[in-house]
Amino acid sequence: MNCIITVLGKDKMGIIGKVCTLLSEKNVNILDISETIIKDYLNMIMIVDISNSAENFHQLAKSLSEAGKEIDVEIRIQLESIFDCMHRI
Repeated sequence: MNCIITVLGKDKMGIIGKVCTLLSEKNVNILDISETIIKDYLNMIMIVDISNSAENFHQLAKSLSEAGKEIDVEIRIQLESIFDCMHRI
């Protein structure tokens, strides 16, 4: 099951490392990653496979949100199927 993760916030060292480490610990596979920094703001989008995740979607969303609060960024996860449907309208 693929998901879209977005990370938004003021850029600083360690954001990508923290997010990738958390995903690795949860057994989430990163399929694609893109980041853009505009002025001092980071915008990162990841496509991940959570099929083998140690947590279900809702637990993973909570873990990502909590990690985002620790590093002062907003992290959201959406099912790819819902993301695709939203952008077809």
